[in-house]
Amino acid sequence: MEGSYVERPAKKKNELLDPGNLLFILYIVLMVCFILFGSLSEGYGTETEKNDDIRPESVRRGELLMAREDGQLQRAPLVSQKVKIKISGITARVVVEQQFINSSEQWLEAIYVFPLPDESSVDHLRLRIGERVLQGEIKEKSEARAIHEKAKREGRKSSLLSQNRPNIFTTRVANIGPGEQVSVVIEYQQLVHVAGGLFSLRFPMVVGPRYIPGQPLAEDGGESVQLNRTGWAVNTDQVPDASEITPPVDLKGETTIPVDFTIDLAAGFAVSELNSLYHGIDSRETGEGHYAIALTGEVVADRDFVLEWRARDSQATRAALFAESLDDNQYMLLMLMPPETEFAEVIPREVVVILDISGSMAGASIVQAKKAVATALDSLRPIDRFNLIVFNDKARRLFSGAEPADETHLNKARRFIDGVKAGGGTEMKPALLLALDGSNHHERFRQVVFVTDGAVGNEDALFTLITKRLGDSRLFTVGIGSAPNSYFMTRAAAMGRGTFTYIGKESEAQEKMRGVFAKLEHPVITDLKIESASDGKGIEMYPAPLPDLYQGEPLTVALRTKWQNEELHISGTRLGRPWQISVDTATYGRREGIGALWARKKIRSYMESLALGANASVVREEVLKTALTHHLVSKYTSLVAVDTQVSRPENAKQTQAAVKTHLPQGWQASAVFGGNAQTATPAPLRLLIGVVLLISAAVFAVTGRRSCQSI
Repeated sequence: MEGSYVERPAKKKNELLDPGNLLFILYIVLMVCFILFGSLSEGYGTETEKNDDIRPESVRRGELLMAREDGQLQRAPLVSQKVKIKISGITARVVVEQQFINSSEQWLEAIYVFPLPDESSVDHLRLRIGERVLQGEIKEKSEARAIHEKAKREGRKSSLLSQNRPNIFTTRVANIGPGEQVSVVIEYQQLVHVAGGLFSLRFPMVVGPRYIPGQPLAEDGGESVQLNRTGWAVNTDQVPDASEITPPVDLKGETTIPVDFTIDLAAGFAVSELNSLYHGIDSRETGEGHYAIALTGEVVADRDFVLEWRARDSQATRAALFAESLDDNQYMLLMLMPPETEFAEVIPREVVVILDISGSMAGASIVQAKKAVATALDSLRPIDRFNLIVFNDKARRLFSGAEPADETHLNKARRFIDGVKAGGGTEMKPALLLALDGSNHHERFRQVVFVTDGAVGNEDALFTLITKRLGDSRLFTVGIGSAPNSYFMTRAAAMGRGTFTYIGKESEAQEKMRGVFAKLEHPVITDLKIESASDGKGIEMYPAPLPDLYQGEPLTVALRTKWQNEELHISGTRLGRPWQISVDTATYGRREGIGALWARKKIRSYMESLALGANASVVREEVLKTALTHHLVSKYTSLVAVDTQVSRPENAKQTQAAVKTHLPQGWQASAVFGGNAQTATPAPLRLLIGVVLLISAAVFAVTGRRSCQSI
């Protein structure tokens, strides 16, 4: 019989050539390679600890892992992390102190990636090692890195603070001696967020894993590559700095980074409500509108901290003006709430809801997101039309085009949302291409509601897409989860002429989504202008151009002028009719840091202009000049502090390691790092799979031999 094994050699002559045996041997070889590969890719050192040696699986709470030359790891525990926040009106000054102890016998360079608010004006860095205090100086980024590397090679203590994204920063601390304690102190200025009379301040505490699209870049092994090789992701053509924004993650939950908070709140008015949304607090009123606040219990850096407060008299929040004089300039920060208006006109809308169902949304986030979308569907009116888009690795929409918001279509949408599950990558581009068509829709007010955690690394490419494809649509972003990417969310909303809303837990979903649709239902004030009473000249203001104004959303503008005590005229169009209000600049509250906030808003405005096709060289020059003048960390500037004395002996070598971060609370490691994610299969799982396959191979070999013999 052709094609059979009838003419196989006799077993006694060469039993190894038995087809069943050959298959069995092949399976054995494959399984041994599989198990060994898993063990080698995940093993660090020996199975048992000796002296200071440690395996990653036995990492204790609050520890920084340092790699020795022999491949072993040593403990360098994090002593404490302290955050002091002083809020005055709508501005806040924040001091972050992180203390480490090098408990090893090696000289170390510590590298750690951490989040800050995306509009924080980072202007101070101090490094304390023992009794020595090093003050940071602002330098062009490449110059600052060269200074740090030179000091590191020479054995001098040095620290470098760089911005990877407006909300992700990296600090490098070189030449930490054995047994030394290190304190890194970072200071910044930020604005308090105001919406609908509710004041809030958000402090991010964890950098969530980012989805990294694109093809890996070829590495030349040079110094620049070595400096960047600190994250779990490789650099790609779409995210060339991927390794700088993906710090190693403690997937076993064995590391605890404790955080101690103290907050001094001077609201400037009587407060009716004061709440911490996700952490317990102990608050003590020291005067009218003045509170001393501390967090209670153990606080772990695995989710954002959010504090909210509301004025007892809502009229107290109608307008606020703060100013600071520096050199010959007057810096002003204007916050103005739009008037509350009853709108009789009902405008038909087309609402497109985009839902992120990628792996980072698994667990609590997808529950929150589904509830948010359900509320969005319930908020639609019979005169509206709508569509739903979901995405992970791919994007798909429920209907081929927008359908009427009747019960038939709404029920189909509800069933569709109920059935989706989270998993896979976060490819936002296809979803945005489906939602934004670049057209003008004169017959309806078109609004896109984007529900996501924003866990991507290719923000700039997405900003460009939004700018080119927006048309006359409005893009509203809804942040989901314990640690959303606020940089992407706020910038996308600003470029989409919409607003950003944050939902941190399921119980908030309905109330906050109703707030989103309250904005969608009311026409905006457009064509906003701010001019002085004299001639309107001599004002440099940001954002530029001014955004649309939504019901309940304040207008917050930073201005720089050469004059003082003039009246500002704010005008625009509301319901097709002129709208205007005046503000007397002779009455203002004096605050330090207004100049830094103005500079940060200018830098943001220039960086966003790149998505509109602005000249990159012009943008870089203007941002660099502004950041150096105002002593701010930016994409093109860094803070560096260098000791003049040599502390590390010439014959003592230095090792380098990155801080492990927490997985954000509520995230599922298997959904984020499983499947197509860039991480290894856990060793125990490899072993289990190997054993199962070995057993199946044995069974197959036996049955295979019997089959061959029967033939």
